[in-house]
Amino acid sequence: MSATLIFLVILAYFSILMVIARLTSRQTNDNTFFDGNRESPWFLVAFGMISSGISAVSLVSIPGNVGNNNLYYFQFILGTLVGYLFIAFILTPLFHQLKLISIYTYLKIRFGTITYKTGSLFFLVSQSFGAALRLLLSVKILQYAFFDTFHIPYFITIAVVLLLIWLYTNKSGIKTIVWTDALQSFFLISVIAISIFTIKNSLGLSISEMIQTIVHHPYAKLFDWDIQSGSNFFKQFISGLLITIALVGLDQSMMQKTLTVKNMKDARKNVFAFSFFIAFAQTLFLGLGILIYVYAEKNGISLTTENGKFVNTDGIYPLLTLNYFGKIGAMAFLIGVIASTFASVDSCITALTTAFSYDFIDIENQAHEKKNKLKNAVLLGVNIVMFLIVMAFWNSQGAIINTIFKIAGYTYGPLLGLYLVGLFSKITIKETLVPLACIGAALLTYLLNEYFINAYNFDFGFMNILVNALLTILFLALIQQRR
Repeated sequence: MSATLIFLVILAYFSILMVIARLTSRQTNDNTFFDGNRESPWFLVAFGMISSGISAVSLVSIPGNVGNNNLYYFQFILGTLVGYLFIAFILTPLFHQLKLISIYTYLKIRFGTITYKTGSLFFLVSQSFGAALRLLLSVKILQYAFFDTFHIPYFITIAVVLLLIWLYTNKSGIKTIVWTDALQSFFLISVIAISIFTIKNSLGLSISEMIQTIVHHPYAKLFDWDIQSGSNFFKQFISGLLITIALVGLDQSMMQKTLTVKNMKDARKNVFAFSFFIAFAQTLFLGLGILIYVYAEKNGISLTTENGKFVNTDGIYPLLTLNYFGKIGAMAFLIGVIASTFASVDSCITALTTAFSYDFIDIENQAHEKKNKLKNAVLLGVNIVMFLIVMAFWNSQGAIINTIFKIAGYTYGPLLGLYLVGLFSKITIKETLVPLACIGAALLTYLLNEYFINAYNFDFGFMNILVNALLTILFLALIQQRR
């Protein structure tokens, strides 16, 4: 693809987003940016959440990681389906009944102000790093595909992407995002389909032959029963369950959209539909992962390995699409990257702005003009934080999706522990000790994982979120107030 064509694709795509932003910015009020006036169609929200839940990280990391980890990620997907049931039947009715905008307000109702701010702070830290790492991978792809052609420094690319997102979200926030995400989900699903059929046609396979190729490939191992492995079935399944509850049910960026739906019944439908959509899309990614390695082998494309493992698995899918799949495949992939980037990062930036505005500066009780100024100031601050984190991690290597889940295990674990204690117990706690309990649980989880790796070659893997949550529950039990 020529640089001119890439530029025109980006310009056309952004123009569509700006048109949607213009249409959705009508009939707004002070809370539209945060709650979308609570009138979003549930099916539209569910379909749009695909692009937020997948992101460019999933788009390239899940297929690329198949070369080193087979189809073991499918075990994680199975666990997520159970996690969505918990969200649909426990969290969604609770948040809707309380009419929350920031979901961490529940912690204030249940425990008090210190616990509330502690939980929100853990979300802010985790979401900032998670969103920045997703943005990092997208920017690297855009830099490789377009910006390097004109020798534009990568920090300019980062700033341009953040500016474009700010332009179409700063007015109506979540109300605009609900609609733009639906469009971006459509493009993302189209990318998967185009890539799969491009490889199928290139290899001269029928659909049934393609399925047989995937099923009988050496990488087509679904379950890992090695208890010491980080990809063991039970570790992956339980991690999928807990990470889904934490990263979707206790995540402001995901639940904020669900809470824009009119009523609880429709909100529950939204969760069910989204769980099916996201599981189906991620399973397609796994099949695509096998196909890209088959394609590389059949066409003699050399992929760098070290100690029997593929190096930079996140770069394999972009390498093939941008250089070997023709103009249609390259254009589709580029649109998919742009769609997943805007959809995941815009939601995160809006959620971070919402959480900080409601949880730390009490924006709800401010006058109209001051409210708008505070929102804009927080939004600018969030963008600056995103920029700085991406710059700090620019030279990182490996599958970024693993890094995101590892960080989430340490930051969402305490949040998960707080909510489980709040939902399933009646204890009261000494609030001044809550920050120490949460930080201590995360730190102890890290130390325990290092000890078990060195002493027994046993890696917690994604299970660190379970260990972290259990330690948080234990510490909260130790600091409960006796009646």
